[in-house]
Amino acid sequence: MRILIVDDNDGICKVLTALCVSAGHEVVAALADGDGLEEAVRRLHPDIVCLDYHLPGRDGLELLAAVHALSPAIDVVFMTGSEEADIEQRAADAGASGFVRKPFSQAQILDELHAVVEARTAAARADEEEAPAADEAAPPVAGAVVDGRRTVVVADDSASVRLVLRGLLDDCGLRVVKAVGNGAEAVQAVRALRPAILCLDVNMPVLGGLEALPLIREISPETAVVMVTGCADRDFVARAARLGARGYILKPLRPAYIEGVMRRLA
Repeated sequence: MRILIVDDNDGICKVLTALCVSAGHEVVAALADGDGLEEAVRRLHPDIVCLDYHLPGRDGLELLAAVHALSPAIDVVFMTGSEEADIEQRAADAGASGFVRKPFSQAQILDELHAVVEARTAAARADEEEAPAADEAAPPVAGAVVDGRRTVVVADDSASVRLVLRGLLDDCGLRVVKAVGNGAEAVQAVRALRPAILCLDVNMPVLGGLEALPLIREISPETAVVMVTGCADRDFVARAARLGARGYILKPLRPAYIEGVMRRLA
């Protein structure tokens, strides 16, 4: 994988570079701040950006949004020593594919990169194998089972999350029949397609996941709704369960965790 590092600590940049290279990746650049990040993304076409939170000028969350605006397919591993209680949730909801707290061990950063690469590979494989050509695209098919596989609708406002989830769900033997970007579109998709499973992001424009959930349960009570969230505190889990959710998937997305959730729904 082509990796771009953004951190104002030169020592961390050097350590990360050595670790990434030792794991077989190519480090295309290491930046000390985010001023040249967009230009570097356009010029170097990284697959993964290792992005620090506290940087001179724009912070990591602002830069994360800028990266995804340029290229939603880039995976961002968010790095921080911040003590903010909700920073991991905020990074995940902003679209981070991975998260590590500083100081981190070699094993921690390599494990995080491995998980991101594994999810990225699954997404790319599903995209190559199943996406029809634009001129021969077929309309979505309805029903809980199609071609022997349970059907899934994915609802998330992040294009990168939709792509990765599609690949991981495909690896679980499921068929994603539609992916949408907000809760209102999720309601429409469930009404039209009656999927076996709906993966429903919590924070979306137009209509949030928890607001859409009761409508979806009324339309298609047989559809198992799984919330997708960067936060799974007790109050949220209890509220989602009361509204009819069957489980939740935590961001950043992890293949083994998603496989376990889907297996429990079988």
